[in-house]
Amino acid sequence: MNTSNEKRIQWVHEYLLNLKLENALKQYYMGRKILVTGGAGAIGSNLVLALAELVGPDGRVVILDNLSSIKEKNPWNVVPLGNVMFVEGDVRDDVDLKRVFKEDITHVFHLAAFFANQNSVDYPEISAEVDIIGLIRLLEYSRLARVEKFVYASSGCAIYGSYPQLPLKEDFISMHLTTPYQINKMTGEMYCNFYAHHYDMRTINCRFFNSYGPGEVPGQYRNVIPNFIYWAMHGQVLPITGTGEETRDFAYVLDLVQGLIKSGYYQEAVGENFNLASGREISILDMAKLVNEATGNKAELTYKPRRKWDTKPRLLASIEKAEKLIRYRPMVKFEDGFKKNVEWFRDNWDVIVKMADFPPGMSSAVRDNT
Repeated sequence: MNTSNEKRIQWVHEYLLNLKLENALKQYYMGRKILVTGGAGAIGSNLVLALAELVGPDGRVVILDNLSSIKEKNPWNVVPLGNVMFVEGDVRDDVDLKRVFKEDITHVFHLAAFFANQNSVDYPEISAEVDIIGLIRLLEYSRLARVEKFVYASSGCAIYGSYPQLPLKEDFISMHLTTPYQINKMTGEMYCNFYAHHYDMRTINCRFFNSYGPGEVPGQYRNVIPNFIYWAMHGQVLPITGTGEETRDFAYVLDLVQGLIKSGYYQEAVGENFNLASGREISILDMAKLVNEATGNKAELTYKPRRKWDTKPRLLASIEKAEKLIRYRPMVKFEDGFKKNVEWFRDNWDVIVKMADFPPGMSSAVRDNT
């Protein structure tokens, strides 16, 4: 196991210690056999590390991931632990699903997705196949296997639409969705609700906000923070799409992991949907300045028109419902989580440079789509 893996495992271990999980929750997960789709991704790999500690040596965490978001299996997102099994496969493939459900799965955390907005605009049919057909197949296998809980990773950034009131609360519904990814995430929640109503499945919809933290490789269709860190460490100009005054609710990856773990435990979460976020607004301009300061990048910022689908000038989530239902409490301040993110980049820089996915030519991630 390399040094980077050891450091990430230590970070997860320290987070769980500081979280002071109740003994009943620890006992609940001990010995379980848990499927994490998308378990080689940024959020999924951190969730796997946490679950591997919770299930113990007699339990098992099964990863199902087709590696579409990271080009190939990298040395940190599929960590070789004794109670973790990696299956390279696709949620659309019956053979792959039969393989993982042979492991007597008790819980499913469904994080696999065709990520994210611009990717879905460029490839809408594949997006629908993965995010909708793949979800239905996974729900069917989970129903037949009589899994105890099915936790679905939805997206608060996606489903609340273009004109919400802030802070965003779970009872707000909008049909003003501007990308296939947003439509798919809304549809996914509806299918989970259908399986809960029609088959009495214990489904939970967790609405993620803008995640960041160790584990995410930069790329054309990835999130803004890893891309900005990558470009800044190359001494490049950071492209701001819009005015820079736009805000986002950046959630540290281990805080999202906390929400997922608690969602799979608390009975009060069953049949519900709730936000997992930090509950704090940060402007893109302030974030970009922090990136340049942390990396020593002297290049000026540049401003580009907002992408056509990017219609949200501000994002801020209410986390009151999650606090009440699952005792969710974000523990990592943005500045502290950001430092961990930069440290992880520096520790893994040579590999990240090889893995970064920015094809030659015009990038869909930054081009003017207006």
